[in-house]
Amino acid sequence: MRDFEREDDYVAAATLGEWRLPPGLKRALPYYALRKWVSFGEPIPLFEHLHQVFGRIAHYRFMGSTIVFVNDPAWIEEILVNQSASFVRERTLKRMKILLGEGLITSDDPIHLRQRRIAAPAFHRQRIAGYAGQIVDSAKAAADRWNAGEEIDIADEMMQLSLHIVARTLFDSEVTADVLSVRDEVNTIMGLYNFLVAFPRLERVLHWPIPGVMQFRRSRARLDALVASIIASRRSLSRQQLEQRGDLLSTLMAARDEEATGAGMSDTQLRDEVLTIFLAGYETVANALTWTWYLLSQNPEAAGRMYAEVDQVLGGGVATMQSYPQLKYTEMVFAESMRLYPPAWAMGRQSTRTVELGPYRFPSDTHFFISQYIMHRSPEFWDDPLAFRPERHTPEAKAARPRFVYFPFGGGNRQCIGESFAWMEGVLSLATIAQRWRLHFVPKHPVVAQARITLRPEFPMTMRVESAGNQSDYL
Repeated sequence: MRDFEREDDYVAAATLGEWRLPPGLKRALPYYALRKWVSFGEPIPLFEHLHQVFGRIAHYRFMGSTIVFVNDPAWIEEILVNQSASFVRERTLKRMKILLGEGLITSDDPIHLRQRRIAAPAFHRQRIAGYAGQIVDSAKAAADRWNAGEEIDIADEMMQLSLHIVARTLFDSEVTADVLSVRDEVNTIMGLYNFLVAFPRLERVLHWPIPGVMQFRRSRARLDALVASIIASRRSLSRQQLEQRGDLLSTLMAARDEEATGAGMSDTQLRDEVLTIFLAGYETVANALTWTWYLLSQNPEAAGRMYAEVDQVLGGGVATMQSYPQLKYTEMVFAESMRLYPPAWAMGRQSTRTVELGPYRFPSDTHFFISQYIMHRSPEFWDDPLAFRPERHTPEAKAARPRFVYFPFGGGNRQCIGESFAWMEGVLSLATIAQRWRLHFVPKHPVVAQARITLRPEFPMTMRVESAGNQSDYL
């Protein structure tokens, strides 16, 4: 791969005192980065190379730390489930605390356990089901904006759709100036994310007059003020009134930690969770939908099957929570899209004690990385892994493969609390738009996946909009 081919670039598995390390790179990562085969800003080529050369596990050194890259589903389960008490969030993800604070994405136990317990009612199945109508209304409004024959940037359109959905379900609001401001500030910070993660000892220099850091500081201050004003506007409501509103923010404000103190969330905790839910609900599903429309445009047979199912299930009517379970192939399409382009493309953990994985033994403070992007495309577990085949996600196919071969929403006690919401949003949005339009890719720009906080297209994704036609055009 690239110019990284010499056998003397690698080291075999080694025993160092009581530690047993897997094979890996001979020199620290910056050496190879200087050879221009991988950049710090695009880690997927590094992960692809480690997987191709070393298989299920490898290690390398970076900034004095030992990094272990794991591609074995059984060992991934050890890290995320069986030995989860031996790990905390990895350093690069902890850096997100400068934006998200102690939200569900960034916090460690016992804070994470308490926050998840309080937040659980907001994501109860019955509560989530109540948002189906808002999702469909938002998707229909998006489809109503388009005209036959026009060209659109589907990535931008899906971002707008996702923003409308998160505004209505999180804030019980339309896309107001405040919601747009939250989006703009989050987008600004996400654009700075790789710079912020790579910056040494960032927490110590947040007050320094460094251009990127100053821009982050201003955006974060504006975000804090916006979210604080939204929370303050509801503090006068009683718990019963909050519960009756039904949106996620009000549900979080009404929730209490009944198993412990009986207290609710402070304003600071609410701020952290609001931004966490906003980021997770806005960015990830929008990117998943974008990649799904692209893949459907490249796979007409699968597209035809999905369109036929939508027509049969909905029969010209409006998608509802009752029709959602019947859209089985549409869900498989969405699942296969998240196999090839998982919005959450990697995760990290840091050991707090000695950890053993198979024949290997690692000390405390070892960094472990797991990549959904790599596992979902591994030829060891997927036949013709780059092919788009929704049938991989039938109940029988899912039961036949190891648990952590496919895990777009993570796993263990850190599995995404909003997973059921994301599935519903994706399937109902696809079905609602597919009732009216067919989207055909117009290759004006390269199709490149950019690994940031989420896996997003690097360039605009142009689609030509055409009215729904005869299904024989796709079969």
